[in-house]
Amino acid sequence: MDLMLSGKSVFVAAASKGLGKAVALQYAKEGAKVTIASRSLERLVEARNDIREQTGVEVSMIEMDASKGEDISHAIRTAAAAADGLDVLVTNAGGPRGGFFADMEDADWAQGFELSLLSTIRMIREALPFMKSAGGGRIVNLTSISIKQPIDGLILSNVFRAGVNALTKSLATELAKDGILVNTVAPGRIGTDRIAELDAKKAASQGRTVEEIAAEAAKSIPLGRTGTPEEFARHAVFYGSFANTYVTGQALLVDGGMVRGL
Repeated sequence: MDLMLSGKSVFVAAASKGLGKAVALQYAKEGAKVTIASRSLERLVEARNDIREQTGVEVSMIEMDASKGEDISHAIRTAAAAADGLDVLVTNAGGPRGGFFADMEDADWAQGFELSLLSTIRMIREALPFMKSAGGGRIVNLTSISIKQPIDGLILSNVFRAGVNALTKSLATELAKDGILVNTVAPGRIGTDRIAELDAKKAASQGRTVEEIAAEAAKSIPLGRTGTPEEFARHAVFYGSFANTYVTGQALLVDGGMVRGL
């Protein structure tokens, strides 16, 4: 299937590793002009070089701390200027601090809001003028299955990523007249560094091995295994492509059937 992404300008946030990098790689394979952003210059360079080696495509990069509004504004405007516009925005940010309600102070809530929800608002706000002037665009918000099924010990993520999904629903209606499609793609258990860190933390707190935690988690997934970043990226890129012409305001769970709700 032709995803109609050749030559399109794509901005992927938090793309130096994990799901963001996998999504950026898939866009590069489709012939898009990709800009990756992250707060770590060292990891950005590694990601850019890796994508180039795998695809032969030159990828632009820019430092951006998703918790800082000025960084977001500078990054997106710089990327759009260099690529002569912006067709696709993929919002993404590292997960907020893990823990339960009783563990969180006001500062934790404020930081979680700024990183997980306000960053998405800011990125979309900066991208919209470019998409509207082009006559349309695609926005994909990467979140988590916690938007449908809260995850124990991740109270900040549960609350603020659900807010991102509410934003997706609201903007899908507001921006339809501008030809801008907005969707959420929510990963379940995908094999990233973030999952490995959460497994290690859980294992330590329970006095078990990481292998035991991972095996137990796999049993809760109907497909019986952890997903790969590449699998996730293929779905995210379709939603954020111009082959997608009639799906907006939706939340796609890429979770191997883990969430059982209707």
